[in-house]
Amino acid sequence: MRQMFLFIVLAIGLSRPAAVAAADLTVVVTSLASDEGDVHIAIYDDPAGFPKGDGMLFEIQSRIKGGVASATFTSLEPGHYAVAIFHDANANDEFDQAIFGIPLEDFGFSNEATAVFSAPSFEEARIRLPPKGTSITIAIDH
Repeated sequence: MRQMFLFIVLAIGLSRPAAVAAADLTVVVTSLASDEGDVHIAIYDDPAGFPKGDGMLFEIQSRIKGGVASATFTSLEPGHYAVAIFHDANANDEFDQAIFGIPLEDFGFSNEATAVFSAPSFEEARIRLPPKGTSITIAIDH
């Protein structure tokens, strides 16, 4: 009887799906022109949605202190992501642009991806999030 009980406990334990590892991604934004407004930090996991407002997985708005802002995205599945940020200096919750989409506010992307006439691709901005988590820095280019 005892062996049957141990067998049942072992069978139940082996039949449960393994827990998915959760990792944290910390994003530090440096070289901001001022402490005015805040920084919008968005993370993407789908190339088709990058870097569109409706394609983001999560977004965090972060206050700026001494030209630096940061945010930590918690409990993410390890894998590939891309990050897009913008300095919302006037705190209107919009990425302000002039005619022909010329940016009026500073912005940046993970993996030091640059924008030339349009946003970089997901592949250019792609970073790897390992199971232990990681931290990245995005320096604003003025």
